[in-house]
Amino acid sequence: MMIPAKLKLGDEVRIVAPSRSMNILSKDCIELATKRLEDLGLKVTFAKHVNEMDSDYICADAKLRADDLNEAFKDKNVKAILTVIGGFNSNQILRYIDFDMIKENPKIFCGFSDITILSNSIYAKTGLVTYSGPHYSSFGMKKGFMEYEMEYFKKMFFEDEEINIESSKEWSDDAWFLNQEDREFIKNDGMFVINEGEADGKIVGGNLCTLNLLQGTEYMPNIEDSILFIEDDNMSGKLFLVEFDRNIISLIMQPGFEKVKGIVIGRAEKECEMTKEKWIKLIKTKPELKNIPVIAGADFGHTTPIFTFPVGGNAVLKAKEGKIELKIKG
Repeated sequence: MMIPAKLKLGDEVRIVAPSRSMNILSKDCIELATKRLEDLGLKVTFAKHVNEMDSDYICADAKLRADDLNEAFKDKNVKAILTVIGGFNSNQILRYIDFDMIKENPKIFCGFSDITILSNSIYAKTGLVTYSGPHYSSFGMKKGFMEYEMEYFKKMFFEDEEINIESSKEWSDDAWFLNQEDREFIKNDGMFVINEGEADGKIVGGNLCTLNLLQGTEYMPNIEDSILFIEDDNMSGKLFLVEFDRNIISLIMQPGFEKVKGIVIGRAEKECEMTKEKWIKLIKTKPELKNIPVIAGADFGHTTPIFTFPVGGNAVLKAKEGKIELKIKG
């Protein structure tokens, strides 16, 4: 396991688009995102092909996207790499990534959703700890970002202490990128316990259906002795429960799952209609999960805000009805 160096004032952050192009972002979003990163004392630079896009895939050619990622890791001046946004096609670039070069040039790599492909692949192939956290575009969110999401971003990348994860006070899943002013925020009831227990292990995971695309490939990380952080989006709408169910079963069938130590589930979007009772029923019907701690409602996934967590880093989970302790480091 390699943990990349933390950020300091003056460090360069490279913006890459391994999934969808930066061309889809509004000018206001780009300007605000860049300003917020610069306000942290960082220098923001952009990959050569970050604005290119094919009309069908909404991104540059796979080889060009991989070239940008390889170049960002190779550039000694770059200390961190942020992805523009998620999408559907990060796995197109895996065959073109120079993992040996990345192993020789460890640095921060951060994004979520479709970027789960890359964060877990890089960890699996190199041992480099990567991060599930805000995209570059996330920094362009006018409301609902600054306090919680920025706090955990700074704790993860500028400090070197174990981080205690607390629930946000409120959350939202509206399409903020379409209307920055008309936002709905919901009181957060916080994380809740499904199975009690304690666990200490490495973190693997991110977006569940995306992680499962790595099954059976050389890019799938070893899940033994892990605490799985998993979530999914609302692509399946009201069929979310059955879709999540079959996706978690697929993960349960992976080699090494019998040595998984615990599970942390990110909050589902409103359209998914997942109540606390539905989550409990879904998990309790899986005999493979009965002896490990499981919690749900954590602040990561496709609602905002989210905390940043290290893929390949360490998590300590203590789940007891009425009290949850979740600490991460990496």
